[in-house]
Amino acid sequence: MEFHIEKTLPNGLGRAGVIKTAHGEIKTPAFMAVGTHGYVRFLSAADLHAVGAQAMLSNGYHLRRQSPEIAAAGGLANWQPNRADQLDSSPWLGPTLTDSGGFQVMSLGSGLGKVVSMEKEKHVTNTAHKERLAHVSEKGVSFTDPFDGQPDFIGPEESMQIQCRIGADIHMAFDELTSLADTYEYNIEAMHRTERWAERSLREHIKHRDDLSYRQNLYGVLQGGRWEDLRRSTAKTLANMSVDGVGFDGFGLGGAFLKEDLGEILRWCNEELPANKPRHLLGLSHPDDIFIGTEMGADTFDCVAPMREARHGKIYTKDGNLNLRQFRDSGAVLDPGCDCPTCHEGWTLGSLRAMWRSGDPEQKAKFYRLASAHNLRFIVRLTEQIRASILDSTFDQFKSDFLRRYYSQD
Repeated sequence: MEFHIEKTLPNGLGRAGVIKTAHGEIKTPAFMAVGTHGYVRFLSAADLHAVGAQAMLSNGYHLRRQSPEIAAAGGLANWQPNRADQLDSSPWLGPTLTDSGGFQVMSLGSGLGKVVSMEKEKHVTNTAHKERLAHVSEKGVSFTDPFDGQPDFIGPEESMQIQCRIGADIHMAFDELTSLADTYEYNIEAMHRTERWAERSLREHIKHRDDLSYRQNLYGVLQGGRWEDLRRSTAKTLANMSVDGVGFDGFGLGGAFLKEDLGEILRWCNEELPANKPRHLLGLSHPDDIFIGTEMGADTFDCVAPMREARHGKIYTKDGNLNLRQFRDSGAVLDPGCDCPTCHEGWTLGSLRAMWRSGDPEQKAKFYRLASAHNLRFIVRLTEQIRASILDSTFDQFKSDFLRRYYSQD
């Protein structure tokens, strides 16, 4: 993998660049479509190309059972998944990334999400220990699979073996995600455990990164909660970590935190990380998060929200989000000037609402595809525009104009 920086923002952190992988280039900043099970729900590979997606992120936890089958096919880019949505199963041929599955198994333990807003912080508590489906030890995480009720285990070695069988271009080291309810003292313990797991991940990954016909790459994942000393410390540790002279190819920026702290946390991390390696911000996609993430040095992003919110009737527009419940019989277009396939075909808010509320499964599935394509294109286009604004030195003005208009209703 190669990473080339084309231009940097005046703050020295934000940048536009190009990541070169075995399956193609990613022009950054870029948003990766989330295909948890090896495909994006209700969108075919052709649809992803139509909305300008450059890369897809899949999940090691959810694909762990299929990983031997994927390896036998030659990796994710050659594997035809058995799609639950019955769409064309042609594989995504472009760059891919897999998450380690750490977030999924850790969430079985705490029951908490990744980002909490300031007003909700006082209500944050962890799941009672006896009710948890996941338990952390030095070896890894023992958990009860919520789908079949069977006991399972994933540690750094298992995660690397799974991901190398899946064969994405970029993998994530296995890490422990803490929650906002965890103390500073526990975050120190978890951070050091994540660092030890990172070294084990790197060691195991080196054994298997060439098992398929191309080189696979590994990102170290930063934790440390909301504390500056922990974030800077672990960034330095992972930046300098190597096994037999081999270090991480890039870095994942993870952890649970207050939304209001995102910019500061990213600044702490990225001021310590090497500038010549790419950074992926895990699990965020709201426009303000992408602007802050880019400005503070993140290169790529992923999140299920654009597609998931589309299925619930939330439509992204330049003037803010629309709730389709309010647009019965409306002849208005979704977003004037939008270049997505859905808007190009002339669908109105009223017609989309009728499909969404229909009792016909085929109509509903059609709506899911149209709305998902629109929302995904909205976020992909935003990262394209941010990239262009960095290259032509208009980032600050573009950020101000876009966010003022998008959040004007708030």
